[in-house]
Amino acid sequence: MDRRNPAVIDVVGRFLERLGVIDAERFRRTADLAWPRIVTGFAIMSKQTADLAMVGIAVGTAGTAGMAFALAYWEIVAMIGLGLAGGTVSLVSQNYGGEESERASLVVGQSVLLVFVLATPMMAAFVVLAGPMIGLFDPSSEPLAHGRTYLVFVAPAIGFEMLNLIASRTYTAVGDTFTEMVARASGAVLNIVLSAVLIFGFEMGVAGAAIGTTVSTGVVTVVLGWGMVGRSYGSLGMEPSPVPITRAAVGFEPAIVRQIVEISAPEIGRRLAQGIIVFPLLWIAATFGPVIVTAIEVGRRIRSLLNSVNWGLGLASSSLVGQRLGAGEEDEAGAYGRAIIRLSIVIYVGLALLVVAFAEPIASLFVETPAEAAQAGTFVAVGAISAIGLGIDGAAAGALLGAGDTRLPFVASLIGRYLFALPVAALGLVTPLGIVALYLALLLETYVPGGINYWLFRRGRWKEVSRRYRPSGEPS
Repeated sequence: MDRRNPAVIDVVGRFLERLGVIDAERFRRTADLAWPRIVTGFAIMSKQTADLAMVGIAVGTAGTAGMAFALAYWEIVAMIGLGLAGGTVSLVSQNYGGEESERASLVVGQSVLLVFVLATPMMAAFVVLAGPMIGLFDPSSEPLAHGRTYLVFVAPAIGFEMLNLIASRTYTAVGDTFTEMVARASGAVLNIVLSAVLIFGFEMGVAGAAIGTTVSTGVVTVVLGWGMVGRSYGSLGMEPSPVPITRAAVGFEPAIVRQIVEISAPEIGRRLAQGIIVFPLLWIAATFGPVIVTAIEVGRRIRSLLNSVNWGLGLASSSLVGQRLGAGEEDEAGAYGRAIIRLSIVIYVGLALLVVAFAEPIASLFVETPAEAAQAGTFVAVGAISAIGLGIDGAAAGALLGAGDTRLPFVASLIGRYLFALPVAALGLVTPLGIVALYLALLLETYVPGGINYWLFRRGRWKEVSRRYRPSGEPS
C-alpha cells in the first residue's frame, strides 16, 4: 500500500541513519508498517486504561481493585489470541513473501477455525465460574462483586477479540497496517464513548465498562471481517485482504493446522507466561490492601500504553524478517532485525524518561488522595523503566517469530518471569523489602526475557529454523 506521511518519515529516517540507528530505507519500510500498529495499540490499550480511570471516579478503589482482578483474566484471553495470531503472521508472511497467496489464505482460514475451538470454553468459563475466579485473589465482598460483574458482561467479547487479532495479524503479514488501524482505533474510541455513557450516564459502573468493551469489539469484528472475505471498503482508504478467507480456506486442512499449532503453541506459552504472572503478583499486592492493588494495576496499564510501540515494531520485525526469509534473503532479514531492535531501544528510553518525569500527575488520574497518587506514581515510574526491557524483548522476539522460531523465546519468558520476577516478588511477603520487591519484580519481568531473546537473535539459529517453513525450503 502507499505510504502515509512520507515527508515526515523521510526526515526522521535520514536523522536516524546519521545517528547509526537504522538505515533510512529500512526505516521507511518499518515505519510504513509500524506507525498504524502503534496507533492501533495505543487506542486499544487506552480503552482499558480509560475504563479503569472512569471506574475509579464512579465507584472508587473497590471498583478498580475488582476490575484489576477481572482484567487479569481478560489478559489471558488476549495472550492466547496473540499467541495463535503469532503463528498466523509467521506463516502468512513467509507464504505471501514467497508468492504463495492461496496457501496463505488457507493459513488464515484454519486460524479462524482454531479461534472457535479456543474461545468457546473460555466464554463459558467467564459466565459460569466468574465468582470463584475472582475469589482466588480476594474473597472480600465488594471487589469480588465488581470483578464478577465485569467477567460476565465481557464474556461475549472473547471470540470477537481473538478473531480481531487474527485479522489484524493477517493484514500486518501482507504489509497493510492502515486498514486494521482504522478499524481497531475506531473501535477503541467507540469503546471509550460507550463506557463513559454507561458508567456515568446510566450509572452502571463496572458493568458499563464491560458492555462497552463487548459491543465495540463486536463492531470491529464486523468491519475487519468485511475486508477479510475480500469485500471492498470503497473510498475509505482501507483495503480488502489480498489473502481472503474463502469457503475452501475454512475446510479442515490437517497439514496447515499442524504447522499453525507447531509455531503457535510455544508462542501461546510465551504469551501466557507474560499474562499468568499477574495472578501471583496481584495476590501478593492484595496482601498489602486494595490501594496497592490499584497502584500496581495503574503502573501496568501505563506500561501497556508504552507497549503500543511494540505493537508496531514487534509486528514490523515479524513481517519484514518473515518476508525477507520467504524470499530467501537471510542477510537482509538479519539486517532488518538488528535495526529494529536498535530503534526500539532509542524510542523506549525516550518514552521512559518522559513518563518518569510526570509519574505522579499521571497516577493522580486514577486515584483519589495525594497519598494514593504518590504510591501509584512510584509504580508508574517503575513500569516505565521496565518498558525499556519490554521494547528489547518485543523487537527481538518479533524477529524470531518472523522466522518461526518460537520455542526458545517461550523458555526465555518462563525464566525471566518465574525464576527471577516471581521469587523476588514473594520476598516482599517474608522480608522487610515489602512492596519494594514488587518494583524489582516488574523490572526483572521484562529485562531478563529481553536480554535472553536479544542473545538468541544475535546467535542466528533462527535462520536455520525458518528453512522448515519457507515455500521453497531452501535459502539463497
